[in-house]
Amino acid sequence: MNSKNKHIVFLTGAGMSAESGIKTFRGNDGLWENYPVMQVASHDGWLADPNLVNQFYNERRQQLFGAQPNKGHLLIAELEKQCQVSIITQNVDDLHGELLKVCSSADPNNPRYIRQLTPDNPIVAPNERAEDGSLLRPYIVFFGEPVPLIDRAARTVKQADVLVVIGTSLNVYPAA
Repeated sequence: MNSKNKHIVFLTGAGMSAESGIKTFRGNDGLWENYPVMQVASHDGWLADPNLVNQFYNERRQQLFGAQPNKGHLLIAELEKQCQVSIITQNVDDLHGELLKVCSSADPNNPRYIRQLTPDNPIVAPNERAEDGSLLRPYIVFFGEPVPLIDRAARTVKQADVLVVIGTSLNVYPAA
């Protein structure tokens, strides 16, 4: 098998972007030391205080704008020239995730209500609404929510010639 036919799958977590200046969640001085995880990263936390959750992710977006891809990101990009590469990420940062996207809280995966925030307007204001009238929320999978692309991710991993796991404790389900 020549290298162009090799399929490498990367499973990445928050540690993948740590060298880019993006704080991890569980590490020393991690985000969970300042915010109780279930308050800002769970569906129940969203229901209890959506403005706190949006404030937390607004802060993550501000941190993102100073970040640059690190050597790990650049090496993956280089491999994409030589092999088939798939990335499955637990990240929310835009180096591998979709932190700048927000969506309807009533219908999170409806593409009609997914909006891309921009560097000049990266903030979700308190009580800001999606086009369907529901509150805007981060376009992420909260703890306690089903992962919409989990079957596709599992198929991708099964088809891989090589699986590389970077920057994740593998403590978060379903990746665990």
